[in-house]
Amino acid sequence: MTSPFSTSTEVADTGPILTVRGELDVATAPRLRTEVGGLELGAGQLLVVDLAGVTFCDSSGISALIAARNAAEAARAGVALVAVPSRITRTLGLTGLADFFPTYDSAEDAISAHR
Repeated sequence: MTSPFSTSTEVADTGPILTVRGELDVATAPRLRTEVGGLELGAGQLLVVDLAGVTFCDSSGISALIAARNAAEAARAGVALVAVPSRITRTLGLTGLADFFPTYDSAEDAISAHR
């Protein structure tokens, strides 16, 4: 059984918190890219991507996360991944991307580190 993909965004004083749920794969990664592209992100802000609800992530999903990082950098903002499932943490490590993304246990931890 597949988990339906969805995103939601809330705005913190440091920038958007984007929550991703379901399967992040070749079929849904373009939706994540579109969602990130529609976020208002300014210099000095932090884009927090909460992955706690992600049940599967393939290379297209990893690529969409890299695109999110690139979008944040283009806006002169930071990015942080939070509540990253262990299977995604392992993939990031195996692909050499573990140092590419700051990761935190929670959005609150990421925001505190950003301040």
